Amino acid sequence: MTTSRTLSSRHSLKGRLRRYLPIYLLMLLPFLYLIIYRYYPIVLQFVLAFKRYKIKGGIWGSDWVGGANFVKMFTSNNISRLFVNTIRISVLRLVVGFFPPIILSIMLFDMTSERFRRISQSILYIPHFFSWVVIYGIVLVLFQTEGYINNIRIAMGMERVEYLLLRDYFLPILIGSGLWKGLGWSTIIYLAALTSINPELYEVAKIDGAGPLKRIWHVTLPGIKSVVVFVLVMNLGSILSAAGTEQILLFYGPSNYAVSDVIGTWVYRQGLGKLEYGLSSALAMFESTVGLMMVLISNALARRFAGVGIW
Repeated sequence: MTTSRTLSSRHSLKGRLRRYLPIYLLMLLPFLYLIIYRYYPIVLQFVLAFKRYKIKGGIWGSDWVGGANFVKMFTSNNISRLFVNTIRISVLRLVVGFFPPIILSIMLFDMTSERFRRISQSILYIPHFFSWVVIYGIVLVLFQTEGYINNIRIAMGMERVEYLLLRDYFLPILIGSGLWKGLGWSTIIYLAALTSINPELYEVAKIDGAGPLKRIWHVTLPGIKSVVVFVLVMNLGSILSAAGTEQILLFYGPSNYAVSDVIGTWVYRQGLGKLEYGLSSALAMFESTVGLMMVLISNALARRFAGVGIW
């Protein structure tokens, strides 16, 4: 009996392979693309974290050093400052930038004028397409010593302030410019979730006497709860990489290193500046491991307390 079942399953498997062979062939190229350009670089970075990289020998020809890169990383004099700055900036980005897109998407969704909504969305999306170099240029024009903000202060009888040089102003400018750049684009996923809510729920809420705020609280927010949890979990997973290395590289300087130097900038200096690719790969690997653990933990907590998870 068991032998007949095994033979029938083999025949059915061969039949399915023959039947769907063209589809499998079509999937072959995308599969090879993922293996070569997505997964193989991950393997290379994992191997590189345990080697002392030499340009002549390449990754596979470099000397194996085991956990020496990790030991050097955790015994560095700057490692505590890097982690503190990275977590501080990432948490500030998460706290400051998490709720505004939700509020803005609800405001856009509740607009009665379709034309005005489209114009507003287009204006809000524009900063997302600016590079960080352009964003830094705008910030420079506004906050430099001879910028518009200081000119307004002089006109009001106040003294000029070196916003871009003083340590106290670095984080507000960094977080504020990052929020302005990504605010409009972050509303897209919430707007997509809002369109999936059944309009009859709003009609029923109106009949029951619910005002705009109550409709938002009892209909809108429960309708997008799963998306909110998904975004929150993914943001927590990137807590060590969400500081914004590309932006900080443009904004930071010797006067604010104490609060601006993060893991990403250190990896940039070590990897490209000093050619210590193994050390930078070890830190990147640690960063990815922590991110994976944060995703698993935050998803488990979301499923337990909110009843919603990403899987």
